[in-house]
Amino acid sequence: MADPLSDDSAGAIALRWHDHLALERRRSAHTVRAYVATAHRLIAFLEPHLGGPVDRAALAGLIAADLRAFLAVRRADGLGNASAARELSAVRAFLAFSASEAGEEHRPPRLKGPKKARSVPRPISPDEAVSLAEQTAEDAALPWLAARDFAVLILLYGAGLRVAEALSLTGVALPLGEALVVTGKREKTRVVPLIAPAREAIEAYLALCPWPSGRDEPLFRGARGGPLRGEIVRRAVMKARRSLGLSERTTPHALRHSFATHLLGRGADLRALQELLGHASLSSTQIYTAVDAAHLMDVYRTAHPRA
Repeated sequence: MADPLSDDSAGAIALRWHDHLALERRRSAHTVRAYVATAHRLIAFLEPHLGGPVDRAALAGLIAADLRAFLAVRRADGLGNASAARELSAVRAFLAFSASEAGEEHRPPRLKGPKKARSVPRPISPDEAVSLAEQTAEDAALPWLAARDFAVLILLYGAGLRVAEALSLTGVALPLGEALVVTGKREKTRVVPLIAPAREAIEAYLALCPWPSGRDEPLFRGARGGPLRGEIVRRAVMKARRSLGLSERTTPHALRHSFATHLLGRGADLRALQELLGHASLSSTQIYTAVDAAHLMDVYRTAHPRA
């Protein structure tokens, strides 16, 4: 019986890549479909482009001009910058897999990806942030889960945390004081102030939580006692925002944007805001000046009699 791994055709490699992504890398079904579809589009393009069947050697021999030609065809189909960038990322991953299967060193063609326009974050108002937290609590199945969901969202808005940062907190943070030590991206730690409403919400949750809050245990627990997953928080927010009629851009991360925008609007220093958010560079924080300016323009257009 022939070894299926000996089939060097690009189509066979794409089929094995599907299994690799789904079973070994445990990527979501949506990601697997999207990546493998890109691989098949690339193969379909390369057959007439190279003038024959596409195998591993052909994939290894691709140069930047080949990938540029493929992207040009995709752009002619109406692909935008962000989608083109994802397409190129999937192509690179497929080529890397093909090389690794053969035990070869992958040397990707040098090609700059399309520039993605940096979108301006959409903050929500303080009242909407609180309403969102209250609605998630109302939707919860048990009182302690309601207190947990309310505490998480109030913490995201009150301290400007990323979801992963909030969910990585452990019992080391207890007893709660006026500040929290947070571990952010690249394992960097920072100190963030803990406002009274957030502290009180967390304490109310801990009083109801049926699981112990040991130093090495997660502060926020899932329904079965394990660490609370970000997906659970996102689903709760999705349900609540629909009940409240809020925009689809009202996500847990939007609470962090709102924190930053509201502080900047009240005169916070950009450097101080950078520290609070845990941004590595000031350029990441400066996007909030555009948010604040956009808000001011909205106020102007609404209020000015000649606008």
